[in-house]
Amino acid sequence: MNDKNWKVKTIVIGTVIGALAGAASGFLLVKRAESENKQYKLTTSEGVQVGMGILGMLRQIAGFGSEGK
Repeated sequence: MNDKNWKVKTIVIGTVIGALAGAASGFLLVKRAESENKQYKLTTSEGVQVGMGILGMLRQIAGFGSEGK
């Protein structure tokens, strides 16, 4: 029972952090577009860059705790 409890908490916390990070990035994009007085459109190149950055971050997270072993 305890084993499953930490897993659920970890997934819920990760979900909340991911949602907050996504909302913050959207907010920053909107603010930047407003300051430039234009509508922001994500290009294919920018989308690929964002995707690669997310994959790199996930790789780092997956590697936590394995450095000392």
